[in-house]
Amino acid sequence: MFDNGKYRGDPCHQPFRHPTRSPSGPSSTEQVADDQVQAVRAFNRFYTQKLGVLDQQLLKSPFSLSEARVLYELAHGGEQSAKEIGIALGLDAGYLSRIVQNFDESGLIARKPLPSDRRQVQLSLTAKGRQAFARLERSSQDDVAAMLRPLPDEERSKLTGAMETIERLLAMPRRPSPRATLREPRPGDMGWVVQSHGALYASEYGFDSGFEALVAEIVAKYMTSYDASRERCWIADIEGRPVGSVFLVKASDDVAKLRLLLLDPAARGQGLGQRLVAECVSFARACGYRRMTLWTQSNLVAARKIYQDAGFKLTATEPHRSFGQNLTGETWERDL
Repeated sequence: MFDNGKYRGDPCHQPFRHPTRSPSGPSSTEQVADDQVQAVRAFNRFYTQKLGVLDQQLLKSPFSLSEARVLYELAHGGEQSAKEIGIALGLDAGYLSRIVQNFDESGLIARKPLPSDRRQVQLSLTAKGRQAFARLERSSQDDVAAMLRPLPDEERSKLTGAMETIERLLAMPRRPSPRATLREPRPGDMGWVVQSHGALYASEYGFDSGFEALVAEIVAKYMTSYDASRERCWIADIEGRPVGSVFLVKASDDVAKLRLLLLDPAARGQGLGQRLVAECVSFARACGYRRMTLWTQSNLVAARKIYQDAGFKLTATEPHRSFGQNLTGETWERDL
């Protein structure tokens, strides 16, 4: 932290976003932030348009999206009953029946009764059906390659990696999230605090390396002048992995300062930020401090809500240019 008046605290607060799910899993869309719902819907609109399926003609073929999915299932799953395909693709039985009838009339599929249930038919692609699917597959390969071709190789890897992440997260079985524990720092945790601040603020806010240098300075000062009777650091831990941090340090005999509050994105949405701040308030009161203060940025809206809910009040603002960004610093305080 500079002494020339440019900084009056530290930009210590990683933004907290609205929770996407509670520890026991969401029971309704009311538990999901509206901006997150809108972001997914916007992505869906963009991506379906990008793939050319808005007009229900997949990749300039004679098949609709649902018809192409049925062809794909038959090409890769072998002989299946119409019922099995309908369950796998989530298609209405009547709609699937019309698709199967059209395929049969076009000579794309062969049908035969299931030995175990004569009311059900087993479907398979004919030679004509395999040729139709092969043309569709080549067209799909060519169109996706054309979409990726303008991107540099590094950006293609980022894109496909993001797609893998979406697929993995949405396919994950819903289970209660493990509850974080708050503990004292262990060897290596302080390095994690510095690295995590630098990486997260660079990726989410475009902060330059000067911010990581400032965090390193704050951490180094804490470690070299630590007062065990009046200062404390908590590390939030989930299954042995650090996912959050907060520091309470001595500003004066009467005033404690909350610093370096941060949560890993994977740990957001569990009320962990509130727990960390509550620990600081409780410890500061027990130590005999009369007031607490913190410094944050005006654009960290969700974090500011946490401070407000914890009893902090905004007492001062100041525009400043730091870490390659135009920011508005805010001082928040509360009595103990």
